[in-house]
Amino acid sequence: MKIQPITFFSCILFLACNQTDKTSETLSTANTKFDKELMVNAQGLFQPLPPRAESADYPITAEKIALGKMLYYDTRLSKTGNNSCNSCHNLATYGVDNLPFSKGDAGKFGGRNSPTVLNAAFNVAQFWDGRAKDVEEQAGGPILNPVEMAIPSKEYLEKKLKAVKEYTDLFKAAFPSDKNPLSYQNIQNSIASFERTLVTPAPFDNYLSGDSAALTADQKEGLKIFMQVGCIQCHIGVGVGGGLFQKFGLYVDYRTLTHSTTNDEGKKKLTNQESDKDVFKASSLRNVEKTFPYFHDGSINDLKQAVVIMGKTQLNKDITDTDASKIVSFLNSLTGNVSDDVKIMPAKLAMK
Repeated sequence: MKIQPITFFSCILFLACNQTDKTSETLSTANTKFDKELMVNAQGLFQPLPPRAESADYPITAEKIALGKMLYYDTRLSKTGNNSCNSCHNLATYGVDNLPFSKGDAGKFGGRNSPTVLNAAFNVAQFWDGRAKDVEEQAGGPILNPVEMAIPSKEYLEKKLKAVKEYTDLFKAAFPSDKNPLSYQNIQNSIASFERTLVTPAPFDNYLSGDSAALTADQKEGLKIFMQVGCIQCHIGVGVGGGLFQKFGLYVDYRTLTHSTTNDEGKKKLTNQESDKDVFKASSLRNVEKTFPYFHDGSINDLKQAVVIMGKTQLNKDITDTDASKIVSFLNSLTGNVSDDVKIMPAKLAMK
């Protein structure tokens, strides 16, 4: 039987469409498999943020949070009244001041970059060298530091705040069972209680909770590369880092790539042990898109450049420009939401 030309053409079109459908189906199946495997692998290495960083040793209460926020913004915690905690850890700019080194109460600059306070309570320890075990201990350090807030002594600050009736009332409410509610320890604990609420859920948390659509295709590809090249040796867990200490420059002296203007030897400065030379806390990467400049000395402003430097110094790998861009795309999925409420100075302080 002779096939009419139109019928023959229709057969060819049908076969072509059928082949296209099969190709699309195969690609869809492959993408689905990639998505599932990637998510499973990620869920084994990272955890989504909880609502806040609870502590069995330091229970959080509404009264402590309110008092802690007040103290966090109060410039009376510095000797001359120029600085508050928020001066160096500005909650309107993701808990940093975006400067290599922060200016202290008397105008001098500190010797290390001020890390973000957001999600900091999840870190294994505080400060670049880990000299404070938690945010409670950390909160008291800068206040007494002669360069940072320059308060001469714990007793000096206690006396200063006891002269403010509102503070005596707030401390009694926050620590009702204490004979001396307004103590330096309770100042630290209150600030830390507030800081334990500074948790910033991000698209990556939705992804870890099972929402594959929370990340773009580029971000998923960046996540895959991030894991494959070895960034997960230091950057895992709920903070995507912040859980251990590591030498900065395992394969290459970091100074040759960062062109640092200071020679900071990290934990060695604290312990005087040669094995601690250039050892720093591996930073949490949450909100890293916003917390430039990078590294302990604030030597690098560009995140992609920082990724390339880390690849060379820590992994002995030359990360390509394309791969670095994709990793940055993934890192942008760690940018979370900072509550509007915490970014606003308490009205009582604004009127003082």
